[in-house]
Amino acid sequence: MDLPTIWFVLIAVLWIGYLVLEGFDFGVGILLPALGRNEPERRAMLHTIGPVWDGNEVWLLVAGGATFAAFPEWYATLFSGFYIALFLILLALIFRGVAIEYRNKRPELAWRTRWDWLIAAGSFVPALLWGVAFANIVQGVPIDADKEFTGTFFTLLNPYAIVGGLTTLTLCLTHGAIFLALKTDGDIRARANRWAGRIGLVAAVLAVAFLGWTLMLRGNPAAVATSLLAAVALVGALVANRLGREGWAFLGTALTIGLAVTTLFVTLYPNVMPSSTDPAFSLTIENASSTDYTLTIMTVVAIVFVPLVLLYQGWTYWVFRRRVSAPTSTVEP
Repeated sequence: MDLPTIWFVLIAVLWIGYLVLEGFDFGVGILLPALGRNEPERRAMLHTIGPVWDGNEVWLLVAGGATFAAFPEWYATLFSGFYIALFLILLALIFRGVAIEYRNKRPELAWRTRWDWLIAAGSFVPALLWGVAFANIVQGVPIDADKEFTGTFFTLLNPYAIVGGLTTLTLCLTHGAIFLALKTDGDIRARANRWAGRIGLVAAVLAVAFLGWTLMLRGNPAAVATSLLAAVALVGALVANRLGREGWAFLGTALTIGLAVTTLFVTLYPNVMPSSTDPAFSLTIENASSTDYTLTIMTVVAIVFVPLVLLYQGWTYWVFRRRVSAPTSTVEP
């Protein structure tokens, strides 16, 4: 593979890592007001993601930085065309982070409840809009000969993109519920298990519809294979969840999200942003990439630092691997 192709693959890996790891954070956040019936339970839910949620967001920063450096034309067109959607995601992530940090600054229940709803909203918006954004990228958006986006925010709100957003939303909810079942004990665990089973069925229907629609738009044999594997992984996750095997269930939903994102990138290649105006105006890995010199330097840096980051994050998850119990949970998230 040439360097642009290698960096296309690496950016896909970064997005897979981000959506798999941040996906359960979003799910936990959205479920916080509904699944947690009292303050100790909500605190326990937040404790499950407390040590890792901010580290998971680093994947987004790296993915954005890698796109800017490796494919500047893609970055420019994407951020100018999707400006409002990405700005809403950014605001939601900021508010969610502030809410997680501030909810325990005062003991009043009303104070904490308001922050809990902000955490839920700050998790809901990106879980939905990332799916909308990726669906539009795969489907194609109006781009002219100067590689400029010529649509509006409402251009992005088309039926295919909305189905994509609902798919990522329900997958994150299922992923988060299974993570809660894996990381908690007692009533929260039992309730999270039930919620995962119910939401998972909705996610399965939406995922089949969205991936099937994607294959009709830009299908190829590799995309068909990854889609089938994603379906198998989701079915396996729901079966494992029903049997109370949360570890296998969590692995299944992680594989489902990873394979679904892989399918989107496989259908996209060799484009990075297809044009619905004229295929000749599409951004590809060749006409949107940086110089070989830039990509070579980036490759060397990635080889050195990416393994270190992975080792550190893996160590973090290992240290905080124990289950959380609501009655005895006292550590601030």
